[in-house]
Amino acid sequence: MELAMRIIVGLLAVPLVALGLRSMFMPTNMGEAVGLSPVGIPGLSEIRSVLGGFFLACVTMLVVGLAADETLWFLAVAILMGAAAIGRIVGIVADGFDKAVLPPLLIELVIGALLVAAHFVLN
Repeated sequence: MELAMRIIVGLLAVPLVALGLRSMFMPTNMGEAVGLSPVGIPGLSEIRSVLGGFFLACVTMLVVGLAADETLWFLAVAILMGAAAIGRIVGIVADGFDKAVLPPLLIELVIGALLVAAHFVLN
Protein backbone atom coordinates (compact mmCIF):
# COMPACT_ATOMS: atom_id res chain seq x y z
CA MET A 1 0.00 0.00 0.00
CA GLU A 2 2.83 2.39 0.80
CA LEU A 3 4.51 1.86 -2.57
CA ALA A 4 1.20 2.37 -4.36
CA MET A 5 0.64 5.62 -2.48
CA ARG A 6 4.14 6.86 -3.36
CA ILE A 7 3.46 6.07 -7.01
CA ILE A 8 0.14 7.93 -6.85
CA VAL A 9 1.84 11.01 -5.38
CA GLY A 10 4.49 10.84 -8.10
CA LEU A 11 1.84 10.53 -10.78
CA LEU A 12 -0.05 13.52 -9.36
CA ALA A 13 3.07 15.61 -9.93
CA VAL A 14 3.15 14.88 -13.68
CA PRO A 15 0.16 16.98 -14.79
CA LEU A 16 1.17 19.71 -12.34
CA VAL A 17 4.60 19.87 -14.03
CA ALA A 18 2.89 20.12 -17.41
CA LEU A 19 0.58 22.90 -16.23
CA GLY A 20 3.45 24.75 -14.57
CA LEU A 21 5.71 24.59 -17.60
CA ARG A 22 2.86 25.51 -19.94
CA SER A 23 2.07 28.53 -17.77
CA MET A 24 5.71 29.60 -17.64
CA PHE A 25 6.63 29.13 -21.29
CA MET A 26 3.31 29.39 -23.13
CA PRO A 27 1.36 31.90 -21.03
CA THR A 28 -0.95 33.02 -23.83
CA ASN A 29 -1.87 29.41 -24.61
CA MET A 30 -2.41 28.65 -20.93
CA GLY A 31 -4.42 31.81 -20.45
CA GLU A 32 -6.79 30.80 -23.24
CA ALA A 33 -7.10 27.31 -21.76
CA VAL A 34 -8.27 28.68 -18.41
CA GLY A 35 -10.29 31.62 -19.70
CA LEU A 36 -7.79 34.40 -19.06
CA SER A 37 -6.68 37.02 -21.53
CA PRO A 38 -3.32 38.45 -20.52
CA VAL A 39 -3.05 42.17 -21.23
CA GLY A 40 0.48 43.05 -22.30
CA ILE A 41 3.63 42.15 -20.44
CA PRO A 42 2.05 42.51 -16.97
CA GLY A 43 -0.68 40.01 -17.92
CA LEU A 44 1.82 37.51 -19.30
CA SER A 45 3.93 37.95 -16.17
CA GLU A 46 0.87 37.29 -14.01
CA ILE A 47 0.12 33.98 -15.73
CA ARG A 48 3.77 32.93 -15.53
CA SER A 49 4.12 33.86 -11.87
CA VAL A 50 0.75 33.04 -10.33
CA LEU A 51 -0.28 29.98 -12.35
CA GLY A 52 3.18 28.70 -13.24
CA GLY A 53 4.56 29.43 -9.80
CA PHE A 54 1.59 27.79 -8.09
CA PHE A 55 1.84 24.56 -10.05
CA LEU A 56 5.64 24.30 -9.94
CA ALA A 57 5.70 25.08 -6.21
CA CYS A 58 3.21 22.23 -5.70
CA VAL A 59 5.45 19.89 -7.69
CA THR A 60 8.49 20.97 -5.69
CA MET A 61 6.71 20.24 -2.42
CA LEU A 62 5.58 16.81 -3.64
CA VAL A 63 9.11 15.92 -4.78
CA VAL A 64 10.65 17.15 -1.52
CA GLY A 65 8.05 15.19 0.44
CA LEU A 66 8.78 12.01 -1.49
CA ALA A 67 12.56 12.44 -1.42
CA ALA A 68 12.78 13.36 2.26
CA ASP A 69 9.98 11.02 3.36
CA GLU A 70 8.27 14.04 4.95
CA THR A 71 4.58 13.73 4.21
CA LEU A 72 3.74 17.08 5.77
CA TRP A 73 4.67 18.51 2.36
CA PHE A 74 1.72 16.58 0.89
CA LEU A 75 -0.62 18.34 3.32
CA ALA A 76 0.74 21.72 2.19
CA VAL A 77 -0.18 20.90 -1.40
CA ALA A 78 -3.56 19.54 -0.26
CA ILE A 79 -4.23 22.87 1.47
CA LEU A 80 -3.35 24.77 -1.70
CA MET A 81 -5.63 22.54 -3.77
CA GLY A 82 -8.38 23.01 -1.20
CA ALA A 83 -7.94 26.78 -1.32
CA ALA A 84 -8.22 26.69 -5.12
CA ALA A 85 -11.37 24.57 -4.83
CA ILE A 86 -12.85 27.03 -2.32
CA GLY A 87 -12.12 29.85 -4.76
CA ARG A 88 -14.02 27.97 -7.46
CA ILE A 89 -16.96 27.36 -5.12
CA VAL A 90 -17.03 31.05 -4.19
CA GLY A 91 -17.02 31.80 -7.92
CA ILE A 92 -19.97 29.48 -8.50
CA VAL A 93 -21.93 31.15 -5.72
CA ALA A 94 -20.95 34.71 -6.71
CA ASP A 95 -20.85 34.42 -10.50
CA GLY A 96 -23.04 31.47 -11.37
CA PHE A 97 -22.34 27.95 -12.53
CA ASP A 98 -20.54 27.08 -15.75
CA LYS A 99 -19.90 23.43 -16.51
CA ALA A 100 -16.31 24.30 -17.51
CA VAL A 101 -15.56 24.96 -13.83
CA LEU A 102 -16.59 21.49 -12.70
CA PRO A 103 -13.65 19.38 -14.03
CA PRO A 104 -10.89 21.49 -12.42
CA LEU A 105 -12.90 21.72 -9.19
CA LEU A 106 -13.24 17.94 -9.02
CA ILE A 107 -9.57 17.46 -9.90
CA GLU A 108 -8.49 19.83 -7.12
CA LEU A 109 -10.71 18.03 -4.61
CA VAL A 110 -9.44 14.59 -5.69
CA ILE A 111 -5.78 15.66 -5.61
CA GLY A 112 -6.28 17.18 -2.15
CA ALA A 113 -8.02 14.05 -0.84
CA LEU A 114 -5.37 11.72 -2.29
CA LEU A 115 -2.59 13.77 -0.72
CA VAL A 116 -4.27 13.77 2.68
CA ALA A 117 -4.67 10.00 2.36
CA ALA A 118 -1.02 9.67 1.32
CA HIS A 119 0.04 11.64 4.38
CA PHE A 120 -1.79 9.28 6.72
CA VAL A 121 -0.77 6.08 4.92
CA LEU A 122 2.92 7.02 4.66
CA ASN A 123 3.30 8.80 8.00
